[in-house]
Amino acid sequence: MAAQEIENGTTWGKELWDQYDNLATHTQKGIDFFERFGNFIRDRSAIEVEYALKLRRLVKNYQPKKSKEDEENEFSTLIAFKNVLKEVADLAGQREVVAENLQNQVLQGIMLLSKILREERKKALTQGAGLTQSLHTQIGTLDRAKRSYEKAFREAEKAIESYHKADADFHLSRADVEKQRVNMNIRNSQSEDAKSEYANQLQITNKQQQQHYQIALPEVFNKLQELDEKRTRGMKEFIKRAADVEYEVSPIIARCLEGMVKAADSINEKDDSMIVIEKYQSGFQPPGDIPFEDLSKPDPDAANNSQTHNSSTGLNHMTGKGTTKDKLKKRVGIFGIFTGNKNNLTTDGLKEDFSDLPPTQRRKKLTAKVQELQQKVAQEQAASDGLMKMKGVYEANSMLGDPRTVEEQLNESVNRLDRLRHELLRYQKLLEQANNQTLIQHSPQSNRVIQNGQRSSRHSNGSSNHENSHEDNGEDHPDDAGSLSSSASPESGLGTSHTSLPGSGQGSTNEQPMNEEYYEADAPLGTCRALYPFDATSEGSIPMSEGEELQVIEVDQGDGWTRVRRYSSKGWEEGFVPTSYIECTLYA
Repeated sequence: MAAQEIENGTTWGKELWDQYDNLATHTQKGIDFFERFGNFIRDRSAIEVEYALKLRRLVKNYQPKKSKEDEENEFSTLIAFKNVLKEVADLAGQREVVAENLQNQVLQGIMLLSKILREERKKALTQGAGLTQSLHTQIGTLDRAKRSYEKAFREAEKAIESYHKADADFHLSRADVEKQRVNMNIRNSQSEDAKSEYANQLQITNKQQQQHYQIALPEVFNKLQELDEKRTRGMKEFIKRAADVEYEVSPIIARCLEGMVKAADSINEKDDSMIVIEKYQSGFQPPGDIPFEDLSKPDPDAANNSQTHNSSTGLNHMTGKGTTKDKLKKRVGIFGIFTGNKNNLTTDGLKEDFSDLPPTQRRKKLTAKVQELQQKVAQEQAASDGLMKMKGVYEANSMLGDPRTVEEQLNESVNRLDRLRHELLRYQKLLEQANNQTLIQHSPQSNRVIQNGQRSSRHSNGSSNHENSHEDNGEDHPDDAGSLSSSASPESGLGTSHTSLPGSGQGSTNEQPMNEEYYEADAPLGTCRALYPFDATSEGSIPMSEGEELQVIEVDQGDGWTRVRRYSSKGWEEGFVPTSYIECTLYA
């Protein structure tokens, strides 16, 4: 470009031959502006770094806390949000790439070019200053030669004038006239010499001045023009390079944005609703309809049964449905005073047998635990088999190794395998019991005495319930003998219930079985395990053996007795056992 302009004659050296100072100022301002652009790139790079840092801090602050429960049942919204955070972290990485490339590919180039331009400008201006000084020196020499010529010329004129006066004066001697003529000749000779020197210096000055303004100084100006154009081209190239840095990461940023859209599309509200069901389903049956009480037909026995039924129903609703989790835990603490907590807790605060969970959640936890133990058993079995093979190889060829070094590891592996199998068997039994309890709760036998979800009362006045009870042929009598809605035993201290005690004047249980009340299939409040054997010695209590599992129907109301239920070959049995003899685990 500079060569083309020189050929066309549009150069600084030709067009701006007399603008040395302005060109020096212009090139200085141009380099200063170029360095200011470099400062802009530097500050922008710092902003990109700060932006990336804040994005990463944002991702860290909003990263969901990990929990085992969330890993098992993750909502699609949570998964999508995690993916969005991942894409934002990738965006932060791309901003860091932009900052790094701006630093390495743009800012460093600007600073390097700026340094080169300053050095070239300094060199050109130094050369121009030297040429100008040389020309000024020659012009000074010419001025001195001119002044010498002028002085010699005036003195020669005076000498000529003095000679002519002396020659016309007849009073002067020939010697004086000759003296004036010699002086005239000397002055004329000096004037001619000064004239010749002046002419010579004038020729030298003109030649140097022509060389200065037509060749030497234009070369300097052309160098300034070239470096200024280099600065302009550099500005153009670095602006484009800064844009290219953005273009290079734009496909990755576009993929990050596409990932966010994909994460949003993965959200499924129906699947999340099913996860809520899987997460919180207890497995309990909802309560049935409350029967109508006809007060227009007074019946002392029925009224007594109704009163007892209402108190029992209210108690069950209070303990099973209305009691909060904190209150239930408080009651467990009361049991713990007498029984102690024999079960160890897991890392998430649950018991090892998960007996403090509702049936459905307990089965899920037990199933996951069984699968985990099966996988561990398989891994340990593979490791043990490998050690056995290694031991056999060492025994066959002692050069490969000492069998005794493997024997200790093999024994440890066998011991770990035995412990894992024992633990797996224990959890398999717990899972089988949990499944059996679920089948029992949903079996026809468990609901055969339920009418509209409530207990049906038998009356001695020949009602339909009375007749139906005879049709059962005594199948429910074992249940009736062992079930109480509220204990009337001496141990319970609850007072007289609708169930008649021997010698009470109302007839014994065997004499009037129709006055007993069928148990209500209430959802159990939890489970309990017998710590000690117990022999029932009074009406309303049931025996139990050590280690037996029972369902808790009604928690201890402060009298030292807990109402429980179990299923045996005779059917459902229900009654009271000492609270201090059992270890209770209530559902959350």
